[in-house]
Amino acid sequence: AHRGGAFTGTAASFLLMHAPVFLAIGLTGSNRGLRIASLVLLAGLLLFSGDLLARDFLGSRLFPMSAPIGGTLLIAGWLAVAVCALWRR
Repeated sequence: AHRGGAFTGTAASFLLMHAPVFLAIGLTGSNRGLRIASLVLLAGLLLFSGDLLARDFLGSRLFPMSAPIGGTLLIAGWLAVAVCALWRR
């Protein structure tokens, strides 16, 4: 975050905000639904943050619509985590 531009700071913030979530999911001995939700979160985080970092360090995007797709996957992942939290067997 010290070397990059504004996008690097945003990507670093997103990565740091989501790290405790992955730690908590890993420590809970999660069920299959929660593991799938965490994979969706991870894919969204990689696409969103990766696109922001590519803009700062490479001067171009990963591919067209990678940040919006990543953001959509982040929202879907959080919704899936919420559904898993409320779902009772």
